[in-house]
Amino acid sequence: MSAIEAAAREVMARGESAPRRGRDPVNLPMARNWLEALGDRSTAYTEVAPPAMAQVWTMGGLHHERAADDPLGAMLAVLDEAGYTSIVATDCEQTYHRCLRYGEEVALTARLESVAGPKRTALGDGWFVTTRNTWWVGEEPVAEMMFRVLKFAPKPAKPPVGPVIRPVVNRDTAYFWEGTAVGELRIQRCGGCGELRHPPGPMCPSCNETRPGHVVASGLGEVYSYVVHHHPPVPGHTPPFVVALVELEEGVRLLAELAVPPEEVHIGLPVRIGFVEVDDELTMPVWRRR
Repeated sequence: MSAIEAAAREVMARGESAPRRGRDPVNLPMARNWLEALGDRSTAYTEVAPPAMAQVWTMGGLHHERAADDPLGAMLAVLDEAGYTSIVATDCEQTYHRCLRYGEEVALTARLESVAGPKRTALGDGWFVTTRNTWWVGEEPVAEMMFRVLKFAPKPAKPPVGPVIRPVVNRDTAYFWEGTAVGELRIQRCGGCGELRHPPGPMCPSCNETRPGHVVASGLGEVYSYVVHHHPPVPGHTPPFVVALVELEEGVRLLAELAVPPEEVHIGLPVRIGFVEVDDELTMPVWRRR
């Protein structure tokens, strides 16, 4: 028996996790927002919430941390340690025992059903982890969900195909690219009011001064927003890759690729600037984890 299989048996033997209560009672405003997001104009949910919202009521929010007895979190940690660091949801099945009424308090329990592997997939070798969530109102189970993920070791990245897309360099941006060539992150500063701005431009939007200079930024910041690019193909890049908008210590925001696995990126991630030499004429900025 492998260490992963032994860990899976131990987690399954624990049975169901302790109930985790939702942050708010089932409520009509959230149901309205959910229906609007889905484009559902039904008027059937004035007294009860849409059944498919079951998972919404116990979502932990942006800064949620998994409980110590959460079975999915426990198995993900084991597989991370074994080198299966990437994850993709494969399928789920939901069962609704009844509709939830507004004002009801919902709690969630979870248990590990199975861990199967190692399996060879198109993404890489990995393990399928299946859990079952149950939502409760008091002692009554009101909904269930079978949830399965693939935790896999990504295949080695293939060398990028084709040249990178080169930036347009003009008299307004030349100073920036001259800076990356010598390992500096240069931010435009107005020669009149001293305001910093990025992207650069020929005239200060605050005082209309047309004598810009620049400062060398610390290169330290936090992820303000990001996207994970999967498609279409981009010359010089192997998807998926992350493009992040970072707020610098100096207060301006700058967009560049983030050299961090997509599943490890989050808003507020501390990063620092790095530089990648493409050729003798171009050095690109890239964010790296701090």
